[in-house]
Amino acid sequence: MAETRVRELKYRMMITDLLKVASESHTYQELSDMLGLSPPILSRYMRGHVLPSYQRAKGLYEMLTEITNIKDALKKRIMFDEEGYFDNTPLVSEITWLKIMSNYAMEKFAGRRVTKILTAAVDGIPCSTLVANLLDIDLIIAKDNKEVGINEFIEETFIPKGSATRKTLYVPKTSIRKKDSILIIDDVVRSGETVQALVDLVRNQRADIAGIYVLVTVGDDWKEYLGNIISKYSFEVLIEI
Repeated sequence: MAETRVRELKYRMMITDLLKVASESHTYQELSDMLGLSPPILSRYMRGHVLPSYQRAKGLYEMLTEITNIKDALKKRIMFDEEGYFDNTPLVSEITWLKIMSNYAMEKFAGRRVTKILTAAVDGIPCSTLVANLLDIDLIIAKDNKEVGINEFIEETFIPKGSATRKTLYVPKTSIRKKDSILIIDDVVRSGETVQALVDLVRNQRADIAGIYVLVTVGDDWKEYLGNIISKYSFEVLIEI
């Protein structure tokens, strides 16, 4: 019961973040009219001074996701340069967007058994940390080096597309147990090698994979490369570019 109440509270808190995004493209009066909220109540919700009830929050969430179109709003924030790279600031440092992206994960994987979050350093860490906090579970960060003070590691080596070098991801051996059910999170997927390596890290320890959550995918190469994984596990993508 306590866990349910905590999740309901976190769900109610999502409304403040969604209202902030909605206010970027709609006037205060428009939001008041569309949501059927009096200006004083809307103001309190938007500032976080008062939270809606759980039942009201569910109704507001549905309306706000329609009004804001979160995926399109985030996509507009991602600007590519002439070499095909984009500014990932909203993914790693803008707290409102980070909270929205983490809440999206909580909604999509609600009801699944998740014991730990696994991500690769470094840009996947901010969102993964917030998701781990929402679910009140531990976070595992796969790094490309062996840290001192840790004696044994689980490791997975792969060759990034277009590279002539091998890359290895390491996590402490004790961090993944057979009884675990791991949610894998990656910030940007272009070819899919990192996701594949994270999946292999979990499977090699005979742990379960609760699902895979990707913030942004670029192009279509990853779909073919990760075909077997996409068909086998719950695979959620926030936005595709």
